[in-house]
Amino acid sequence: MPKQKTNKGAKKRFKVTATGKVFFRPAGKRHIMSGKKSKRRRQMRKWRAFDGKHDAKGVRIMLQK
Repeated sequence: MPKQKTNKGAKKRFKVTATGKVFFRPAGKRHIMSGKKSKRRRQMRKWRAFDGKHDAKGVRIMLQK
């Protein structure tokens, strides 16, 4: 039986912690930073956890974790 392949798009966008939480980077930090408040830019630096369990489960399946 062949091995399951990791979804490479998901691998680049998400990370899973040892406890199983799925983290992602918020969108909107590529360009036009001058039009955004400094608080908003600062908050976009951090990884955020998924709120919905169903979305996190789908990502874990794509990442084989």
